Amino acid sequence: MGTHTQGKSPRRRGRRQPAARRPAGRRGQRRRLVDYPRSGRSGVRRWLPSWRQLLATTGLFVTAVAGLFVCVYVSVDIPDENAAARREANVYYWSDGTQMVSTGEVNRQIVDLDRIAPSAVDAVIAAENETFYEDSGVSPKGLARAVVNMARGQETQGGSTITQQYVKNTYLSQDQTVTRKAKEFVIALKVDRKKSKDEILKGYLNTSWFGRGANGIEAAAHAYYGIPAKDLDPSQGALLAAVLKGAEQYDPSISRANHERARGRWAWILDRQVDVGLMSKKERAKYRTFPEPRRQSRSTSLGGQTGYLVDVANRYVKQHTGLTDEQLARGGYRIHTTFDRHQVRRMERAVRRVLARDLDPKGRAADRHVQVGAASVRPSDGAVLALYGGRDATEHFTNNADTSGVPVGSAFKPFVLAAALEHGVSVRGPGFAEAGLKNRVPGVRESVLADSRYAADGTLRVAAGSPDPDRPTLAEALVSGGNATYVRLGGDVGRDRVRATAVDAGLLRQSMARLEPTFSIGTSTPSAIRMATAYGTFANDGVRRDPYSVTKVVKDGVALPGLAPSASRRALDPQVAQEVTDALRAGGKRIGEDVAVGRTGDQDRLRSAWFTAFTKDLSTAVTLFRVRPDEPRLLPLSGVGGSRSERGNVLVPRIWQEYTR
Repeated sequence: MGTHTQGKSPRRRGRRQPAARRPAGRRGQRRRLVDYPRSGRSGVRRWLPSWRQLLATTGLFVTAVAGLFVCVYVSVDIPDENAAARREANVYYWSDGTQMVSTGEVNRQIVDLDRIAPSAVDAVIAAENETFYEDSGVSPKGLARAVVNMARGQETQGGSTITQQYVKNTYLSQDQTVTRKAKEFVIALKVDRKKSKDEILKGYLNTSWFGRGANGIEAAAHAYYGIPAKDLDPSQGALLAAVLKGAEQYDPSISRANHERARGRWAWILDRQVDVGLMSKKERAKYRTFPEPRRQSRSTSLGGQTGYLVDVANRYVKQHTGLTDEQLARGGYRIHTTFDRHQVRRMERAVRRVLARDLDPKGRAADRHVQVGAASVRPSDGAVLALYGGRDATEHFTNNADTSGVPVGSAFKPFVLAAALEHGVSVRGPGFAEAGLKNRVPGVRESVLADSRYAADGTLRVAAGSPDPDRPTLAEALVSGGNATYVRLGGDVGRDRVRATAVDAGLLRQSMARLEPTFSIGTSTPSAIRMATAYGTFANDGVRRDPYSVTKVVKDGVALPGLAPSASRRALDPQVAQEVTDALRAGGKRIGEDVAVGRTGDQDRLRSAWFTAFTKDLSTAVTLFRVRPDEPRLLPLSGVGGSRSERGNVLVPRIWQEYTR
């Protein structure tokens, strides 16, 4: 029986094969966790993953990306704003409210949305991100495109939403890297949840670069069209939206190719607004002509007279508000001035024309190094309306209209006369009792001014008979010659009283010279602004108004205190002011019936020429002198303007006439 059992057939079902006959490749092999490359497959099929492997890999990738995103989202906070994103310019305005210039490292003026034309806002939304008010603030396609472009070695920009661009401008750098793009994506999500859409849109429009040195749409509106953003029409707004794509390619003033690109994108943006429902077809049909911007913009230039105007305005602001240079340099101030842009340009043009016509610096050595300063003041309130500080504030740094150091000469005589009329001197003559000029003699004559002259013994007498050219009357000596008369008159009145009268009228005490005999004929050195102011006191019937150049300064929507014009005050008796004015009008009859003139004359030996004239509405002072850039000492004026000009005295009235006619 045992023999029979041992002889059973080896093919019996369930009987295991001998170990020696198992496949050699599976002997002792453990099952792998991931069967890849796939066992039991050959050729290409061995390397093709199964659907289970594909599904698992995809799930693992999605989980990893989601986990990474969660980690990044949690770890990345909204950073502080870039200092540059909030930095603004100081903006200066003409008296009519138009912008004169913006100054500072960054040309930006932050404005609220209600200060931007709605059509310009619509143009930007249509061009940049028509789903702005509906999206979550990000563009996954934009991020994916950035990754792909980075992998290809190309730029990563493109496809960003307005929110993402606002984040880039405000919180991040302008680097084109995947890391920066990822941060931008995450921060944009958080910003969209934290801020309103209007806040984001306002930030974007105020931080974007428009070219021409303009950061933000307000600066851009001035740079391209010379108007504030609230006044942009739909066509102009579309052009500004076009240059957002890159001013170096779309500013039409740069090249013909730029012009064609700008025109094409401008038209597309207008059409795009119709497509997305932000403009009607009827409205679109109104804008078929390309809105050509200014070819050049000097809105940030301090050249020409602008730098001098800004200098005067800044001095006034610091003096009356306590602001420091450092505070002003931080920017953000809106400074409204009294300067009349038309009068400033007329004054500059007048100076340039006269100097170009009457001087020959190449042919005459005396015509070299000539400098001119001028200023106009409104007598009724002291507003400085215009000034000429030099040929160019970026080349000639001293403001000739607001500097002392140039003696005023015979143009000072009206203050001597005013002091005499105000305080009195001894008067003798037929029909007159001894009395001061201030005290009229009833029933005899209203004024002794026109007939009064100094006799040989030094007393002031009423003239009898024909005029004596060697002893001019006070009125005659005021206009031409008569220096000796006024030296004596100043001594009789008292030079300290003369000084007090001049300071009361508006000259600065620190510009007054020593009280020597020549003091009465103009050794003092007031500025053109102060001379125009003091003569304005005569025009204003003896009421003094101090000069002012700024009407309002606004910071963050709040007006700074302390800038109201100073209160008027009585400086001279009204009859005294009227008599001085009448005497000065006698010297201005050749120019105009109502023009009162004080000036230097042939007897002046000082190295300066002055001409100061006023009407009821305008007081203007013009001075001319010579000085080398590297040498503060005044040069002689002999021969300036040719043989017909005595020490430049012919040129200053010509400048005034050219300016006022």
